[in-house]
Amino acid sequence: MQINALFAGKPAPFGPRGAPSSIIKASANTLTVRQNGTDEDEQGNKKLHGGPEKVLHQYSYEGYQQLDRLLPQHSFAPGTIGENLLVEGMHDNNVFIGDVYRFGEVVLQVSAPRAPCNKISHRFGIKNMDRLVGQHGITGWYYRVIETGMLNLDDSVSLMSRPDNTVSIAAIMQSVYDPALASQAGHYATLEVVDTEWREKCRRRAEKAT
Repeated sequence: MQINALFAGKPAPFGPRGAPSSIIKASANTLTVRQNGTDEDEQGNKKLHGGPEKVLHQYSYEGYQQLDRLLPQHSFAPGTIGENLLVEGMHDNNVFIGDVYRFGEVVLQVSAPRAPCNKISHRFGIKNMDRLVGQHGITGWYYRVIETGMLNLDDSVSLMSRPDNTVSIAAIMQSVYDPALASQAGHYATLEVVDTEWREKCRRRAEKAT
């Protein structure tokens, strides 16, 4: 695998309230990856985005293909979900929390799913689109940084390790949206590899169903 696309943006007024957001990004050839972010990309709302557990957001070509099928009257181009990178062959069903990947000289670990927010809905003018991507488990995921460096277009990408007890991005996301999957959410809440925020989300989903 290799890096097929990189994207970066700076905060600008966005949405009906003009709140700062960096969901609109431009193509980039490189990203300078540090422990708490990148030089080229900056988050508009640092309470919900960015920081050491959300340094980079990756989306998938499969996610865009599914959006095209679900919403054929709209057009979805790579980079428009607000992601930083795309790698053909990596998607929400085959990427697991705790996975460690090498991207060229950079080493990243999958930290959590991206919790979809209403910025996605505003971006495309589609009501409840954030809920739609959550229900279908096509939100993408965040990385924490193990080894800093430069990300470059066409850098090779390889899986270095995967925890024994983990869960795919799609499975944990769908478990908190689908009441029928509440028992699975309860199990995911016990996994050490899942961070505190997502264990709590899974626990609440499981309790709500009882």
